Amino acid sequence: MAGVYAPLRAPSSSSYSSSSSSFAGRILFLLTVLPLALAAFAFALQWRGGLRDPASTLSHDTHRFPGMENSPLGSSSSSSSYFPTTTSHSTSSASSDCAEILGRSSSPSFPFLRGWNFDFDSDLSPKICVTSSTAAGLQQILPWLYYHKVIGVSRFFLFVEGEAAKPAVSAVLESIRGVKVIFRTRELEEKQAKSRIWNETWLSGFFYKPCNYELFVKQSLNMEMAIVMARDAGMEWIIHLDTDELIHPGGAKEYSLRRLLLDVPSNVDMVIFPNYESSIERDDIKDPFTEVSMFKKNYDHLPKDTYFGLYKEATRGNPNYFLTYGNGKSAARIQEHLRPNGAHRWHNYMKTPNEIKLEEAAILHYTYTKFSDLTSRRDRCGCKPTREDVKRCFILEFDRSAFIIASTATEEEMRSWYREHVVWTDKDLNLKLLRKGILTRIYAPMAIIRGLKEASVFSSAITSAKLHSKDKLLPSTENLRNGSSALPNSRAGDSSQARSRKVLETANTYEDAVPPMSPPGLFDNMLMRTD
Repeated sequence: MAGVYAPLRAPSSSSYSSSSSSFAGRILFLLTVLPLALAAFAFALQWRGGLRDPASTLSHDTHRFPGMENSPLGSSSSSSSYFPTTTSHSTSSASSDCAEILGRSSSPSFPFLRGWNFDFDSDLSPKICVTSSTAAGLQQILPWLYYHKVIGVSRFFLFVEGEAAKPAVSAVLESIRGVKVIFRTRELEEKQAKSRIWNETWLSGFFYKPCNYELFVKQSLNMEMAIVMARDAGMEWIIHLDTDELIHPGGAKEYSLRRLLLDVPSNVDMVIFPNYESSIERDDIKDPFTEVSMFKKNYDHLPKDTYFGLYKEATRGNPNYFLTYGNGKSAARIQEHLRPNGAHRWHNYMKTPNEIKLEEAAILHYTYTKFSDLTSRRDRCGCKPTREDVKRCFILEFDRSAFIIASTATEEEMRSWYREHVVWTDKDLNLKLLRKGILTRIYAPMAIIRGLKEASVFSSAITSAKLHSKDKLLPSTENLRNGSSALPNSRAGDSSQARSRKVLETANTYEDAVPPMSPPGLFDNMLMRTD
């Protein structure tokens, strides 16, 4: 039996060693391969553009204003959302031309901007919106819009006409998240013609006048409508800006408008941004936002002695210290009874708002930065180039002089006048005023917009709109905008509708609208001293 049943032997230590090392090898292999597989999967998702957020496709059952559903391409009517994630449009060759103008680069100076969708959601506070009435093209609007996205603006209400309302332009604007385009249709004008503003006195001094006066009323009516849209969208602050103005959030802990307004005390209703005016050094500026860095500071940000002591040198023979207006713009908390007070300010029907004026932040106003601005302003107004007639059309003296020159002089004479009155060619004077603080250099907006351009943000917006376009254009609402305007402030000031409408002849209960105003002059300084 001993020969049949061999005794059992204990496994050797070498068998245990090989088994355990094999198991450890498998574990080590799994720990190595699994992270690599996950990393490869994540890279593949990123390469494809990530996963689509289902929430972004949801529509919002919100109130619509006239003009919002009347996109020239019909896209606004296809969605009930104020801010659709994507919009189907068809763009013309003009969009590709604009893409070339706005530029591409393979070496962005702001690489973190590439692929960023500039989407600010509800977890960021405060929520800020900008409203604007514009007829500009993409070359001006896109840098303006994305710059303000970078510094913290999350919603834009753009009332468009002219170039901005053309299909190739509006298609791009509507495809940008957070942008609501409102077209100037007959329905919109009829809606605004019923505004309570017409029965109040605070804006009545601008009614039934052409050109700049008409624009001022139109901007105020658009601002009134934007307040309602901003409140429905959950916004906390609203600002009215023109597309030749950039907010400079100086004085904030970071270069952020959101940070700036977050630090404003809760009892403040409105924040005034004094404006700085562009001071160009060449007469061949093509892209003001990336070529202009010198600005003339506002009276509010200068010692009085410096301002008046160098007033004549700073005006350089022009009618006023600034070429155009000097009263900047303001931001308002969105609250009950808020109303516009002209294009520069806000007010409240039920109380006197608590306003503060910021000591460092400003509006950078790029006015008359291009030589073509002379003729473009002339072409927008049908007034006669006489001293008497231009007073009906333009509020500020420099605008009147520029209109007369552009309407009566040769191009050579216009160029000479432009260099004398607008271009800062005297380097010694520039240096003196820079040292005294009248002039200042501000580079941040230039750097941001150049970075956006080099990161292909603008051209990508145009390309994206084109990729999502429809094969066929839907009927345009261009015909809806033809014919006489339904607004009582149209140039046909003697129409039966204008004659029949009367401003209430009561005491002026509300503060009058703040018009575009020139900064204090030498005569004002004399009055201050006598007082």
